[in-house]
Amino acid sequence: MAERHSIRARHEFRGVRTAEHCFSLPLDHSVPDGESITVFAREYSSTEHSEAEAGELPWLLFLQGGPGGRGNRISSFSGWMKAAARDFRILMLDQRGTGLSSPADRTTLPLRGDAAAQARYLTHFRADSIVADAEAIRGILAGDRPWTVFGQSFGGFCALSYLSYAPEGLREVLITGGLAPLQGPAERVYRATFQRVAERNAEYFGWYPEDRALVTRIARHLEQHEEYLPDGGRLTVERFQMAGSFLGGNTRVDALHNLLEDAFVEGPAGERLSDAFLEQLRPIVGRSGNPLYAVMHESIYGQGQATNWAAHRVLEEFAEFRPDATHPLLTGEMVYPWYFEQDPALVPLREVAELLAAKDDWKPLYDVERLAANTVPVAAAVYKDDIYVDHGLSMETAGAIRGLQAWVTDDFHHDGIAEDGEGIFARLFGMVRGQR
Repeated sequence: MAERHSIRARHEFRGVRTAEHCFSLPLDHSVPDGESITVFAREYSSTEHSEAEAGELPWLLFLQGGPGGRGNRISSFSGWMKAAARDFRILMLDQRGTGLSSPADRTTLPLRGDAAAQARYLTHFRADSIVADAEAIRGILAGDRPWTVFGQSFGGFCALSYLSYAPEGLREVLITGGLAPLQGPAERVYRATFQRVAERNAEYFGWYPEDRALVTRIARHLEQHEEYLPDGGRLTVERFQMAGSFLGGNTRVDALHNLLEDAFVEGPAGERLSDAFLEQLRPIVGRSGNPLYAVMHESIYGQGQATNWAAHRVLEEFAEFRPDATHPLLTGEMVYPWYFEQDPALVPLREVAELLAAKDDWKPLYDVERLAANTVPVAAAVYKDDIYVDHGLSMETAGAIRGLQAWVTDDFHHDGIAEDGEGIFARLFGMVRGQR
């Protein structure tokens, strides 16, 4: 089947030129004449280049973190995109199921049928399918010319799948915070990351010792009082612990202190959690904007075995994270089955999530032998204290990919490109170009 392509709109604003691309691609790339889905991507180029000049620039495909996150929307160039736009046309992909790419959520998925049908549909929404989409798009936009891929976090996982199954499409690869473990069960990931998150809790409470008592106070309050978020969902202790996502950043970690200081107000019935606190917490503990993050999260580690709620099982080895601990710690990116009981956006997807967790025949996401013989220039930023993608596991992967250059730093956490995207991109870009 010939993939269909259209440009929906073009715009210019504040030094940015955009084109909105829509592609009709196979749901299952092994059945090219079967059902199709829409995949959306927005092209960005700098108006410092004329339209003719921009049309001759090489392509850079950005693969977003997640899973379940749509491509970034910008109103002006900054950070890594400012640096990249000097040399590239940037293609910002809405990975399938996100943004404008046949979105998959509690509203759309029931169109597929029952929970089993929905789960079968979502088996086509992992990194291997995202890479197949990217290759089809590359063929449409760039013909036989390989392009540069930049993967952040889960986008880096996708880039490793790209190197495994379609390296001919790649000129060079940049990865930040996204060297996935190539083998082994999901449990080894969570044993490493729970330890990292515990260390980050200790570091945070060393900076803000008064917040240790405050976190415990909020947890005990939630055990004794019903508090509800603006979306109507109850805020439980375990949902509050998800505020630990702040711990994964350089400046976001300090924003956690600002969040916590708004927690309590006094009302007619006594002490309650403030509306300001609950409103700030809502997007942190809810998945209405990116439900696939919860539904598909553990599947990114599934290769030939069921993940079976690995994080939930490993949690039993780390009593300090239990909601009923004397002083419970804040958690990281882990996904648990109770998400689908407590988050209103996820409750309708509970059976689907259970079926995916039990699936035991996931296909391999990486070709270890091919990666060992890799010839594509690759540079990766590895963050020593990353609470989401463990440093030790990342370095194991770095050593398994021929020619990969790793820049190991403790200057940044997982969202390093949000802190110094321009500098990090320039460094990695220089490293891959130095391999040529």
